[in-house]
Amino acid sequence: MQAALAQLKEHLARVHDLLAAAAVLEWDQETFMPDGGAQPRAHQIATLRSLGHRFFTSEEVGRLIEDLQPALADLDPDSDEAALIRLAKKEYDVQARVPSALIARMEETERMATQTWQKARQARDFSLFRPELEKVLDLKREYVSYLAEGAANPYDVLLDRYEPGITSAQIEAVFTPLRAELVELVRAIGAAPQVDDSAARRHFPVDAQMAFSRVVAERIGFDFEHGRLDLSAHPFTIQFSAEDVRITTRVRENFLPYSLMSTIHEAGHALYEQGVSPALYRLGLYPEPLNTGASMSIHESQSRFYENVLGRSLAFWEHFFPQAQAAFPGVLDDVDVKDFYRALNRVEPSLIRTEADEVTYGLHIMLRFELEDALINGRMQVKDLPEEWNARMQQYLGIVPPDDSVGVMQDIHWSAGLVGYFPDYLLGSIFSVQLWDQLRQERPAVLDEVRRGEFADILAWLREKIHRHGRKYTLPELSERVTGGPLAWQPYVHYLKTKFGEVYGL
Repeated sequence: MQAALAQLKEHLARVHDLLAAAAVLEWDQETFMPDGGAQPRAHQIATLRSLGHRFFTSEEVGRLIEDLQPALADLDPDSDEAALIRLAKKEYDVQARVPSALIARMEETERMATQTWQKARQARDFSLFRPELEKVLDLKREYVSYLAEGAANPYDVLLDRYEPGITSAQIEAVFTPLRAELVELVRAIGAAPQVDDSAARRHFPVDAQMAFSRVVAERIGFDFEHGRLDLSAHPFTIQFSAEDVRITTRVRENFLPYSLMSTIHEAGHALYEQGVSPALYRLGLYPEPLNTGASMSIHESQSRFYENVLGRSLAFWEHFFPQAQAAFPGVLDDVDVKDFYRALNRVEPSLIRTEADEVTYGLHIMLRFELEDALINGRMQVKDLPEEWNARMQQYLGIVPPDDSVGVMQDIHWSAGLVGYFPDYLLGSIFSVQLWDQLRQERPAVLDEVRRGEFADILAWLREKIHRHGRKYTLPELSERVTGGPLAWQPYVHYLKTKFGEVYGL
């Protein structure tokens, strides 16, 4: 067994390095690359990722994985070796059915589509983006065609890429009752006197915002010796290894939460990546290595935990508000910490998902989940997408985008081929509250730690429970291991009603 395992790891290390090299180019494309470099960059990334796919799906790797299957019976199922053999088998059986040439076409198309999306969004013209999005979705359907046998819904194939073992039916079983609760809470808040958020809408210089964001990210645990913070059109986190994890944010001078909360959100993702066990390094499964987050919902549980459960809490700002006043001299001197906390938690239906409050955020996700399912199953055409988007915005949030740049084109995800990702934002938000409830049960004084600005023990708890395992466990498995039960939406609703009931005096 050990000889075969060593050979497999040697092959997977090559896959890992190719994927990491492609990720470096992707990071550069979103941050510093000139617009004119888009086509060559698309070719470069496509070559690296298709090579990674080809190496991973080689006959030699397949033979080694099969040779190692009998060893599973003698291994501790929680061991790194068992996880590697188990997940390598799952990924190989999927990826070996997909031609490497299709992977290359998908990667090249998505790189170009992302550049077109940026230009179309700036021009507020969906017609510029539509042909590229049609190409992306056509290729997604072709990808699905290789893997959809036995799937109740072809869309489940794409969901499984981001959330292994979770189907659209299971997601709908969570979203349907939650939707009714959210709509009711939005209406109750809408009938109450509105919170004044003017304290967050003053003039905050760009350089001061970036400096303060860096301070907050570092204080909650982000290691700048093994990471960096930059600007991009859409905030994101990318890792090349636990030793090199990069985050980005964006800045609006007259609205501090725009950059600050984005930075905290991405730092939550990065803390996860920086905390994966070194023992999982260079185990390059395709399309994601073993030394990365378990799934996108678990990843989002970490970012939403830091951004919302901690970052929008009164305890958090009882510590950081004096530092914010010092970071922006004269801007917040006349503001009380409780008023600033309430400003950060204003609930108001808004156009932009990334700026949405905690209560309305879930409705943004449900909208995208429904549209993706309809697009992949052919119930909707790309040409009809803006109209359908606007209709659902009116239905769920009572507002209609004035143009497509703040409507259907606001997110980068579809241009980058991330179809099936959106549900994880809400699943992660739900799980973040379950983690918080469990943490408070195990550490009853944790709020006092937050008030004192002590985050090391919180991070250590997350590292032990979640981060170190990388991709070893699925969402259902982690939920059982950490909280003792399945994913449940009811604690999330209780959290929202309690928090915003206090903010709005309901």
